Amino acid sequence: MRKPLKLSHSALHKAKQPGSPAAQPRYPIRAPELAHNVIPEGVIAPVTVAMDAATGQYPGANLDYEGFPGFAHLSMLAARAEYRAMAEITAGELTRAWISLHSTSVTGSSGAKISALNKAMRDTSLPQIIQMAALHDALYGRAQILLDIPGHDLSTPLVLDKRTIARGSHIKLKTIEAIWTTPVAFNSLDPKAPDFYKPSSWYMLGQQVHSSRLLTVITRPLPNMLAPAFNFSGMSLSQLAEPTVNNWLRTRQSVSDLVANFSTIVLKTSMNQVLTGADDGTDLMARVDLFNATRSNRGIMLIDKDREEIVQLAVPLGELAELQGASQGHQCSVSRIPAIILTGISSNSSAGSLKVFWDYISGQQESYWRSPIDTVIKILQLSMWGEIDPDIGFSFTHLRQSNPKELAAIRTADCTAAGNYIDAGVVRPEEVREKIARDPESKYRGLGLLARKGPK
Repeated sequence: MRKPLKLSHSALHKAKQPGSPAAQPRYPIRAPELAHNVIPEGVIAPVTVAMDAATGQYPGANLDYEGFPGFAHLSMLAARAEYRAMAEITAGELTRAWISLHSTSVTGSSGAKISALNKAMRDTSLPQIIQMAALHDALYGRAQILLDIPGHDLSTPLVLDKRTIARGSHIKLKTIEAIWTTPVAFNSLDPKAPDFYKPSSWYMLGQQVHSSRLLTVITRPLPNMLAPAFNFSGMSLSQLAEPTVNNWLRTRQSVSDLVANFSTIVLKTSMNQVLTGADDGTDLMARVDLFNATRSNRGIMLIDKDREEIVQLAVPLGELAELQGASQGHQCSVSRIPAIILTGISSNSSAGSLKVFWDYISGQQESYWRSPIDTVIKILQLSMWGEIDPDIGFSFTHLRQSNPKELAAIRTADCTAAGNYIDAGVVRPEEVREKIARDPESKYRGLGLLARKGPK
C-alpha cells in the first residue's frame, strides 16, 4: 500500500497563510470597572458590593453577550461608522421635528407665553441636549442630563416650586456621559417601593448629585439582577449590534478579497520532491515567485511544455452583492432603522418601512423622552414667570411631514366639515374660529378670539 505523502516542516511553514476569523467577544458578568475619580477617595462603589453579594447567582455568567463590556469599550465602538450611524440616526430622528407647544387657555396671553417658551428652549439648547442624550443612550445604554441652577446644592432634591426656583434663575443644561457617574445608593430590599433598583443619588466625578437633578433615561432597561453589573445602565444599541456588525465587517472584507482575487491560476508542475520531504520547498516557492512576477496581460508566461500546465479557475461573482446586502441588512433588524435611512439603499418596501420606523420613534418619544422635556419646560416657566402654567402642554411633531398639496386637501376637508356642523347647529362660528386660532398648523394661529356672548 502506498504511504500518504506529508509536507516537510519547512514547506508547510512557507505555505501557511496568516489570519483566521476572529471569535466573537465574550463579556462575563462581573462588577463594572469605574473610571478614575468617579467615586470619592476611600468610598466603596455600591455596584461593586452588589456584585460581590451576588456571586454564584448567575448560572449563565459565561454565556455570550450577557455581561457588560465597559464604557471604555463602548466608547471605542462609537468611533466606528456602523455603530455611529445607528446611534446618530436614532437620536436625529427623535428630535428632527421636535415638539409643538400648545395651550388650552382662551386668553390672549397664551400665544406670547408659547413664543417666550420656544425662545427659552432655543437659548438653553434643549433640542440639542435631548439629541445628545439620545446619542449617549444608544452608544452607552444610559443618558443623563444635568440640571444646573446657580446657588443650588446638587446633592439635595429638586422641587419644582417658585420657592426653590426663583424668577430670573439662569438654567443650564449639560449632558453627562455614563462613564463619569455611578450610583451612590439604591433600594434593593423592597420591590414595592418606587425607588426599587433606581438610584436616588449619583456620584459624578466625586460630586454627589440627587437623581432629580440628573435626569436619567434608559430606553433598553435590563433586569434588576443585571443592573449593578452594567453600572445601572441599560443595554446599549452598540452592544446589541456588535455580533451583527462583526459578521458584516468580515463578510465585507471577504467579498472585497474575493473580488480582488476572483480568478486563480493553477500551475501544474512537479512536486514529488516536496511532497516526499526530500526538498524543503525552496525551489518550488521560487518557481511560484517567478510565476507571479511575470503574470500579466501584457507579459509572457514561460512554462515547461512537458512537465507543467496552467489552469485558470474563476469564481462566479453574480451573487456576491446579494450575500453582502443580506449581511448588511441584519444591522437594520437590530437597530430598527430601515435600509433606505441606514444605508441609503432603497427597496420596494421603503415607504412601509419608513412608517414603521417613525411609529417606533414616536413610541420612544412618548415612553422615554416626554418626562425629561416636560421637567425642563416647567423649570423654564418658573425661571421666567415664577409659576407653572397648567394650560401649557406640548406634543411631538409628526415625523412624516405632509406636502403642500396634502395640507391643502386636509384644510379643505376640515372647512367643509366645519361648515356642515355650523349649518346643522352643532357648533357656533366663534367656536370654529377659536379652534382655528389655537391650531398650531393653521395659518390663522393666534387670531384674536371673539368674545363669547352669553344669554341676555
